[in-house]
Amino acid sequence: MRRVRAVVRGVVQGVGFRPYVYGLASELRLAGHVTNTGDGVVVEVEGEAADVERFCARLAPEAPPLAVVESVDTADLPPTGGSGFGIVPSRASGPVRTLVAPDTATCDDCLAELADPADRRHRHPFITCTHCGPRFTIVTGLPYDREHTTMAGFPLCPACDREYRDPADRRFHAQPVACPSCGPRLRLVTAAPHTRPAGEDPVGAARALLASGAIVAVKGVGGYHLACDATDARAVGELRRRKARGGKPFALMARDVSDVAHLVHLGPAERELLTGRVRPIVLLRRRTGAPVPPGAPVPAGAVAPGSPDLGVMLPYAPVHHLLLGAGGPRLLVMTSGNVSGEPIVTDDDEGLERLAGLADAWLTHDRPIHVPCDDSVVRVCDGEPLVLRRSRGYAPLPLTLPVPVVPALAVGGDLKNVFCLGEGTKAWLSAHVGDMDDLATQGAFDRAERQLESITGVRPGLLVADTHPGYRSGAWARRHAAGRPVARVQHHHAHVAAVMAEHGVAVGHRVVGVAFDGTGHGTDGAVWGGEFLLADYGGFHRFAHLAYVPLPGGDAAVRRPYRMALAHLWAAGITAEAGLPCAAACPPEERAVLERQLERGLNCVPTSSMGRLFDAVSSLAGVCHHAEYEARAAIELEAAAVAAGSGDEDPRYVFRLSGRGRGDASPVSADPAPLLAAVVEDVRRGVPAPVVAARFHAAVARLVRTVCALAREAAGLETVALTGGVFSNALLSSACARGLRADGFTVLRHRNVPPNDGGIALGQLVVAARAGSADTDTATDADAVARQ
Repeated sequence: MRRVRAVVRGVVQGVGFRPYVYGLASELRLAGHVTNTGDGVVVEVEGEAADVERFCARLAPEAPPLAVVESVDTADLPPTGGSGFGIVPSRASGPVRTLVAPDTATCDDCLAELADPADRRHRHPFITCTHCGPRFTIVTGLPYDREHTTMAGFPLCPACDREYRDPADRRFHAQPVACPSCGPRLRLVTAAPHTRPAGEDPVGAARALLASGAIVAVKGVGGYHLACDATDARAVGELRRRKARGGKPFALMARDVSDVAHLVHLGPAERELLTGRVRPIVLLRRRTGAPVPPGAPVPAGAVAPGSPDLGVMLPYAPVHHLLLGAGGPRLLVMTSGNVSGEPIVTDDDEGLERLAGLADAWLTHDRPIHVPCDDSVVRVCDGEPLVLRRSRGYAPLPLTLPVPVVPALAVGGDLKNVFCLGEGTKAWLSAHVGDMDDLATQGAFDRAERQLESITGVRPGLLVADTHPGYRSGAWARRHAAGRPVARVQHHHAHVAAVMAEHGVAVGHRVVGVAFDGTGHGTDGAVWGGEFLLADYGGFHRFAHLAYVPLPGGDAAVRRPYRMALAHLWAAGITAEAGLPCAAACPPEERAVLERQLERGLNCVPTSSMGRLFDAVSSLAGVCHHAEYEARAAIELEAAAVAAGSGDEDPRYVFRLSGRGRGDASPVSADPAPLLAAVVEDVRRGVPAPVVAARFHAAVARLVRTVCALAREAAGLETVALTGGVFSNALLSSACARGLRADGFTVLRHRNVPPNDGGIALGQLVVAARAGSADTDTATDADAVARQ
């Protein structure tokens, strides 16, 4: 006889692991018990030595589908001679080392029951089992038991209690289990002058409202959505007006893949993302010129104006499946339930208040949401997923670090804020928080940070922030330091370190980091954003950058790309003739003020931003002059380039390089003046904007290849890391990676961590919190300091 104690760590609570262990032990006729603890799942089994050996060999490989087993530590114990196997009450003592599972889409078994009139959970909007449903958003503490979730207020009815205690049942110890008799309730609230449709079914009434053109706030898993019929142009336009959305694309929810197959290109990777357990919003390339099958739904033009993609997701919660049932719209706009710029609404009273004026009705329920969690956003680039917003379905799964870190909190940036807790070789990125310029978002940051600390057990002794002196995330770190050191990491170094960490690059290994984005505080006080860094976790050397141009008026230039176009022309010495689209877009009085600004350098911080160059070319080519949302000009320029087909290589579209970039020499400067002259020439000649856009994309990809080749010659580096928000552009990312690989480089690109500012907290963490590192401020490029 043999008795073994096994401690199983990873995502092993809330995923049916204890019922699985019970079944495996019973099958092998083993005695013992299993329990949840803060350290993981603890199992003791006793029986014939061969059976115990088989149990240990099968424990991890045959785990439930939602489980992620990271380690199994076993130790022999003296046999006790017991009989029978049981699940014993959880133990809350000791350190928290277990991992909470993310929320998961409704499984096929539950969907079959949802649709079965003979099943007692027929049309139950909270149907769930051990293999699906809410987890992260309902957890209030650990170990993961019902009393530590927001289901604690819903006592099980006798029928659910029998299922919960039956080892042969799919809902054995499924903590969110409920039924119409004992579970949460939906209710429909309407705003005057709307009247509630007749009947007792809130979902049916909401579906009827949507079909009539109403906007309904729908409480889901991680917060409210604002929904309307995506094929109703009036309803979509009204939602856009009420939400002050500008031209920013809306996401769609479809009943099934077949409802969007005629609209977008769908490969195997896209289908897997749409139908898998996470079910994020997937950015899908539009089909152009494809016939629409009779009766197929077609979204209104205002859903995603000017975008080359449609953002599509399939239902992931039971209420979504019910809303998209027979008699209602087949395509819904499903956008975050908030006023633009504010965090997603989760509280019911707050929803009625903050969404008043936006929604005509509220389909709500009485199960509290403990943790807000927006929908994740993913696109496929070269056949591989690229996460652009890592939230529902991914958070709070940890990332494994290539370098151990001390307990630390990296607070991220101000746009698309995501923070990161780390300790040892684990890092936990938060769900998407939002833009930190809103007080409500800063409050959401506070709550999310406390909650992530509570479920990870990380108690940070170090805080890490961006070097930008005005970032609100940095101010938060200073206010909450409480005597702890606050390290600072340069923005683009953090970008490069993030992609390095994601790929497991070892300490001491340097890469050529290509960091292209809109804004980042540079070590020389300029606004960086077109950077080539020779970097490792310990520091960086600025090898090359886009040539500086004035950023006239700061945010005004970001919102009005024609200002960037005129600034770039001024810096290039090119006359902005009245016939050029950017000049025509600028009002005469503003043009006069802008010219004086540029001549005198008033409110004109220098910038090397690649994002702003994309804006400039977008306006110069006549594509976009006003950016009502972040990166609109660049997104529409990419759409134009996609419409042109294959990249049009034009030797006139070229950057002029100067400087050496070695040692103490000045960095290589990439001046776009020749390229801009070629763009102006083509615009004057009437070359279509899509052709100009395609030539520009090809020129930027050639620049990346050229500068990386120079960096290899200077430093002997063979690995290139592509990062920054500009590389959310699939067309550019693909062209750069293809060219670099042809030149013999190893290319690292983001996959599970966003390339935009939603990923920089990971880079901040590994740069500043490396175990054994004495650095408390990694803000400066050592070479730049030496020159100063």
